[in-house]
Amino acid sequence: MNAMRTRITDLLGIRYPVIQGGMMWVGYAEMAAAVSNAGGLGILTALSQPTPDDLAREIERCRSMTDQPFGVNLTILPSINPPPYERYLDVVIDSGVKILETAGNNPRAFIDKAKAAGVRIIHKCVALRHALSAERNGVDAVSIDGFECAGHPGEDDVPGLVLIPLAARRLKIPVIASGGIADGRGMAAALALGAEGVNMGTRFCATREAPIHSNIKQAIVAATERDTRLIFRTLNNTARVLRNRVSEEVVEIERRPGGARFDDIRHLVAGARGRAALASGDPDGGIVTAGQCAGLIDDVPTCAELIERMVAECRAQLGVATGYFA
Repeated sequence: MNAMRTRITDLLGIRYPVIQGGMMWVGYAEMAAAVSNAGGLGILTALSQPTPDDLAREIERCRSMTDQPFGVNLTILPSINPPPYERYLDVVIDSGVKILETAGNNPRAFIDKAKAAGVRIIHKCVALRHALSAERNGVDAVSIDGFECAGHPGEDDVPGLVLIPLAARRLKIPVIASGGIADGRGMAAALALGAEGVNMGTRFCATREAPIHSNIKQAIVAATERDTRLIFRTLNNTARVLRNRVSEEVVEIERRPGGARFDDIRHLVAGARGRAALASGDPDGGIVTAGQCAGLIDDVPTCAELIERMVAECRAQLGVATGYFA
């Protein structure tokens, strides 16, 4: 399959404009290396590593598995006891990683420090206003997340079909489409809407190399487009997750008169519980993050098989669409 060329492939030095999302408890070296070796961009998740030193070791482990470009995700969120974000950033810079995906808050000081070291920055956001702010702050590309996405879609509820062309119309830097994409049709649609690459999380969870239990992969395969739930809505911190006993219980608690306090659901949504579910293979063991594109997923290929298939289908679908003008 011939390589593709967009501003994203040029910026990142990759064959295909397909990026693996930075996923908590999934973005380890096995996952990132497999995507990068397949011609996309693999992403390590910094905060899946307990300490910055652990991240440095994971970067070296990834380098032992691939000679292709890969990046690191650093999600910066307000917290009473925040992780040492700047130390994680220092590890990225000192390790010679040249691609950083940021999400959450995006302090200008962090951007300036990373760019001074020659690091290219992709900022992931869920609203046009945030994308415009990130562009003003100097990021190199924006990954825009539609309402269909796994994880946190924000509180505006704007789907990708509207959000992607809005971003492409308003931004001068390249746009990466994220949320709801799992196949070549979605990739073709994203390119037609003005994006120059796609970002996928849920789809990469259902690959052979994804470092999660096969039962979780099969739960994603079995899910339909209706099998996600929105939790934390009453807390103004909406998250889209797979429908299971735990997420159903969270939604039920939030539907009580007066809503819910976080303490009411803390025991259900604890990160350690979700991590254990991914490792043990219990689909009802904890919160499992997944997007609506689960309804488009019906197999568990290798990352190479997936990307090659997507690119071929994307080309074919764009050709079909062009043929309508004949």
